[in-house]
Amino acid sequence: MRSLPEPIMEETYSKPPGIRVMERAKKSNLSFKTYQGIVLIVTFLAYTSYHATRKTTSIVKSALDPQSPDVGLKFPWQRRNTTYEQNQGSKLSWMLKDGWVPFNGPDGTAMLGELDVSFLFVYAMGMYFSGHVGDRMDLRIFLTIGMVGTGVFTALFGVGYWANVHIFYYYLIVQMMAGLFQSTGWPSVVAVVGNWFGKKKRGLIMGIWNAHTSIGNITGSLVASLLLKYGWGWSMVVPGTLIAVVGVVVFLFLPVNPESVGANKDEDEVFSPRKEGDEVTEPFLRSDREEESAVGFIEAWKIPGVAPFAFCLFFAKLVAYTFLYWLPFYISHTAIEGRYLSNEEAGNLSTLFDVGGVVGGILAGYISDRLDARAITAASFMYCAIPVLYFYRSYGHVSMTINIILMLITGVFVNGPYALITTAVSADLGTHSSLKGNSRALATVTAIIDGTGSIGAAIGPLLTGYISTRSWSGVFTMLMGSAFIAGLFLTRLVVAEVGEKIQQLGPQGSSPRSRSPDLLV
Repeated sequence: MRSLPEPIMEETYSKPPGIRVMERAKKSNLSFKTYQGIVLIVTFLAYTSYHATRKTTSIVKSALDPQSPDVGLKFPWQRRNTTYEQNQGSKLSWMLKDGWVPFNGPDGTAMLGELDVSFLFVYAMGMYFSGHVGDRMDLRIFLTIGMVGTGVFTALFGVGYWANVHIFYYYLIVQMMAGLFQSTGWPSVVAVVGNWFGKKKRGLIMGIWNAHTSIGNITGSLVASLLLKYGWGWSMVVPGTLIAVVGVVVFLFLPVNPESVGANKDEDEVFSPRKEGDEVTEPFLRSDREEESAVGFIEAWKIPGVAPFAFCLFFAKLVAYTFLYWLPFYISHTAIEGRYLSNEEAGNLSTLFDVGGVVGGILAGYISDRLDARAITAASFMYCAIPVLYFYRSYGHVSMTINIILMLITGVFVNGPYALITTAVSADLGTHSSLKGNSRALATVTAIIDGTGSIGAAIGPLLTGYISTRSWSGVFTMLMGSAFIAGLFLTRLVVAEVGEKIQQLGPQGSSPRSRSPDLLV
């Protein structure tokens, strides 16, 4: 493999400090594939840390609000033995201690829901802004600021434990600021990965790469659950410190695009020659960036396919984030085989949902690549999630084994389409043929799709905070309805993809891989 010319590179290109050190130690410039490896590893670690800090709030909920276990649980088998229920309730109250003012009052659950919605609403609004800024500035600096800021405000939430803060608005403001800095993450990492990788096997590659979401949730759950026994403040401060450290790593090592480090695109074997019918096979971003102007917000909304996938993600993320924020709480307040789990046990068990999510993201990406049908894949997963959600609510309490199996399957079908839309679909639309080669739309399109989804992500946990005080069955009904609506938003695209597949089966049909670039309409 050809090496890059050595002498003048360091003066001509603004390479990250860590890359300069690596090249001095190696006494030669890094190859294109080495840069690609660095990009995948650094962005993977970056967004893993984002989700690890985002997950911590759901773990500390039961410590902040040790709600009575029978609130909202209306099934007959949970009321048939009053003495048993009272004994179990006493054990749970002792196990969860007395909670934390003001969250341990009668409105504690609703207040926790308000924290979630404040975080996610600011996150969603910030996402639109972040995508706009991300297409116009150095993403390495932008991402570093976002990660350090996220770490500071996540830690400040935990500081309330030692500072003995019992003012609701302190936690509300801290969560809102954390949400603002969190919004810098997703548009930035998708745009950076998009700068280095082409379309070939995009669904599978980004499905595997997108495992950072579930791995971050798992890591955050395990770390926060482990530290919870030492005081809930540690469950916030430690993850906050870790994301700030990873932010420094991003600043030192992340190459934003090939042009910034003088890398040679010809060395990338992933980039295959453009074939007739292919939409984009070259790298997402071209080297002649000075000739391109960033795509505007309204113009990006007009790209065919952006609106239906954005609204689909609104409901898909509503379901996914309700699980993200409320699953540990739900588990700790639901008797499984007649026993209530501790905060730590519930947090650890909830990680299985994210294990299923890893499988679902990879599976959805692989299937969509094989079928060359993003909409069919996403809609099918959403429709399959409906019966799975029903079975988890109805039979998850029967035994630990059944709970684990159903939780894994639920993770597959809930997180699969969410992962597909936020990665491969966003990348497809960000390089749509209607842009006529202008590649400076990727961060904006990603922000529009994920930002719209994040509004749903804010509404789901908020509604759950109120509905769960009356009935958890009502919560699951809301989730099943949302999954159904998410699938409906893709109906037009599904019909178009099915029509194309039927044409391909005919004698005059085109090759399965020669997908029309305007199919996502």
